[in-house]
Amino acid sequence: MWRCCENFSPLKYALSSTLLPCCRFSSHFKAPFSSHCHGKGGGAAAGARNEKLRVFIVAGEPSGDLIGSRLMASLRRLSPRPLQFAGVGGNLMKREGLVSEFPMEDIAVMGVAELLPHLVRIWVRLRQTVTAVMDFRPHVVVTVDAKGFSFRVLRSITDAYRRLGVSRPPLVHYVAPSSWAWKGGENKLKNLADTLDHLLCILPFEAALFKAHGIKATYVGHPVLEDAFTSVATGENPAHCRWWIKGSKSCSRQDFGLQSAGSTVVCVLPGSRAQEVKRMLPLFESALDLLADKVPMLTAIIPTAPSHVITDAVTEAVKSWKTPNILLPYASEKDKYSAFAASDVSLCTSGTAVLQLQMARVPTVVAYRAHPLTEWLIKSRTKLHYISLPNILLDSPVIPEALFADCTPQRLFTLLCQVLEDSEVKEQQAKAAEQVLSMLVPPQQSVLESTGSLCSVENVFDWRPSMAAASTILTLLQIDKT
Repeated sequence: MWRCCENFSPLKYALSSTLLPCCRFSSHFKAPFSSHCHGKGGGAAAGARNEKLRVFIVAGEPSGDLIGSRLMASLRRLSPRPLQFAGVGGNLMKREGLVSEFPMEDIAVMGVAELLPHLVRIWVRLRQTVTAVMDFRPHVVVTVDAKGFSFRVLRSITDAYRRLGVSRPPLVHYVAPSSWAWKGGENKLKNLADTLDHLLCILPFEAALFKAHGIKATYVGHPVLEDAFTSVATGENPAHCRWWIKGSKSCSRQDFGLQSAGSTVVCVLPGSRAQEVKRMLPLFESALDLLADKVPMLTAIIPTAPSHVITDAVTEAVKSWKTPNILLPYASEKDKYSAFAASDVSLCTSGTAVLQLQMARVPTVVAYRAHPLTEWLIKSRTKLHYISLPNILLDSPVIPEALFADCTPQRLFTLLCQVLEDSEVKEQQAKAAEQVLSMLVPPQQSVLESTGSLCSVENVFDWRPSMAAASTILTLLQIDKT
């Protein structure tokens, strides 16, 4: 009904469309700039073959940090020229060589009421980001998800270059806005073509929708599918494994010091933003207390996002839990899938993790609460009936959802019991996972078109979503990829 796993985010929509005014620089703004000018569409921006390709990239939340880090790695693999990165990101992007202008957590805020205390800080960070772009003189600017912040950055960049009287670099946004999910959402696309040079879409129906509104777009596949490439043998097509990341339950439980039989393990995923964790963890704690009275030898495994803010919050919260728990701080993707393999069921805040749980075939209950004002705004403006992407794509409540006022400890307990005890529910979720994940793979022709001559790379099955995205960006810049 309200927020899908990766692409659809009502809180981000509420943030971008309601409170934060479009931040633009005053007419006296003077950014550092040289005679270097960018050619329209990136042609002239490409420069000499031995010149570093300067990429300014912005991610505003943990899921975007993962997407951005993979994009950086794929750009480095595919570009015939050396790369130089600047921008805003988290720990994963830093590992790829980014020196972030400021902590990504400063802009990782969603919601209406949730946003109010942070407006001034976000406005300052927005100005700081655009100034950094002008200093860096990039060949391309790429923003990842977080459209409320990202689109204001892109509009402000366009305004700044216009005042300087020079052509701006190509502007690319990765993860399309979920305008299709909202009443009147498509009306907000009218001015997007002036802001963006290209949109990288992660859902199969989005590219056609945006093209119909004059926005250049390419479907590059869903980023979560990239997880599967780490679990198959080199050169093997993950599709042949039905996009199933299999793990050994007994081995994983042994690694965590758990009994392989007789115990029940719940993977708890409270979210990747501070306000989500603060709101959801008490509900999850109470639901597990109820479950512990019915299910013997109950243990919770809790992977945290790779953020010190989130990890510290979760660590402090679970100290007082009655239910035995195993905390996985700063969990890597490998850590997370090990936790999935050990689990019988998952209690998950709506987000990217829902699809990851489907890739591991873990029976799941999805939950979400927000500030009452935000909840009212979402319910009054959405066109959808479900919160999680699998349910939205299948138009069926395959994954049980507890939302807003209905998200209570008793309701979560009831749904967890249902999923644990009903083998038919588990089977339906497993079948739905295979169907949904196969829908999120770009058609081979789409990959061939976006990658061009690079399809001569040894193994076409090694083309991950991030590589299709990277190749689309290099094509936009008219970089010779051979």
